[in-house]
Amino acid sequence: MRRSVTLLLLTFTVSACLPIAADAQRRARRDADYSQFNVPYDGRFTFVRLRYAPLPGPSTGGGFWRDQDLKWDHDYPRAERNLMKILSELTALNPYLGGGNILTAEDPELFRYPVAYVSEPGFWSVTDVEAANLRSYVLKGGFLIFDDFAGEQWYNFEEKLRRVLPEARLVALDLSYPIFHSFFDIEALPAAHPYWGNPSVYYGVFEDNDPTKRLMIIVNYNNDIGEYWEWSDAGFVPIELSNEAYKLGVNYIIYALTH
Repeated sequence: MRRSVTLLLLTFTVSACLPIAADAQRRARRDADYSQFNVPYDGRFTFVRLRYAPLPGPSTGGGFWRDQDLKWDHDYPRAERNLMKILSELTALNPYLGGGNILTAEDPELFRYPVAYVSEPGFWSVTDVEAANLRSYVLKGGFLIFDDFAGEQWYNFEEKLRRVLPEARLVALDLSYPIFHSFFDIEALPAAHPYWGNPSVYYGVFEDNDPTKRLMIIVNYNNDIGEYWEWSDAGFVPIELSNEAYKLGVNYIIYALTH
């Protein structure tokens, strides 16, 4: 009997400690200094992912996943690492192959890098300082990629984009636009979100809202090409779909570097 009571007490103690340990891990993940993984600028093309404080949602506002599902880090670092390997093998670029850098939108270091990627903009938040910095970034030649969102998440994305570029006009893109022919001649755009199944739409924001000028922002709505990059080497997604996602990624980067 005494042994049973002791075992029960030990079990209770361990069980009680698990949520505390899990909470500590989530807080550490939320507050981690991700800049420690960044590499110094050396002129090579380096993939940049923007970090933001995610808005509350079904998997960020409470419960077990509170403070753990950061949204901006979805598919990190495998997605960028795999894409950079493809870019290295197919082009004359010499990209950094270890993944990429993580920056906030207000970081002045952002201006060293021509392309920045935003994951899960359905949960994107942006401060006044970040909005002003991103506005300067794209107007001075930077290129933004928004990826991995669907359905009603559009409304948050559009609201936050208006804070960055109040006058921006989102233009639905088809295959006639140069970005789809900057390296690969893409013959058909991926047609649906890999999980949601919603029909994919590609939007762009052009300099001076003029489609004949430079494309500053590409938006993969109802899509998640980062997912295909991440799992392309694991047999988790069909090869033909990951190939199409890679074509888009390579085209986006080559377009950004040449326009």
